[in-house]
Amino acid sequence: MRSPRRHRIDRRAFSLIELIVAVTIMAILAALVVPRVTQWVGFTKSKSARADAETISNQVRMYMTAKGLSVLPSDFELVELSEGEGALLNRNQLSDPWGNPYQIRVPGEVNLDFDIYSFGADGQAGGEGDNADIVAGDKRPT
Repeated sequence: MRSPRRHRIDRRAFSLIELIVAVTIMAILAALVVPRVTQWVGFTKSKSARADAETISNQVRMYMTAKGLSVLPSDFELVELSEGEGALLNRNQLSDPWGNPYQIRVPGEVNLDFDIYSFGADGQAGGEGDNADIVAGDKRPT
């Protein structure tokens, strides 16, 4: 009689077909998942920029109150919020999630007194999606 060990084939590696199938499945999954993840990252950065712009806007209002100003001077710069002993913000809070500085427009186009805005991912005025401008107080959907 033959021993059962002789008929059994020991497998110590994957076949080429198995490797091709596994790599193909991983490529298909990556093609489906990666675009969604990048879309979520852009959406999150836009939401973060809107929240940051609102925070900076509130700090500008606090600055105006502390200085007794009813309107901001047209040459006001956001850097003034991060200077001095009673600084209201850190300098790093004056940059949007894409590393570009937040801007201020006096008087505002969206808000009456002033607008705090970010140019979005591209750092340029206008655009759509991640490149759209983000303005504090703007109630339009992002």
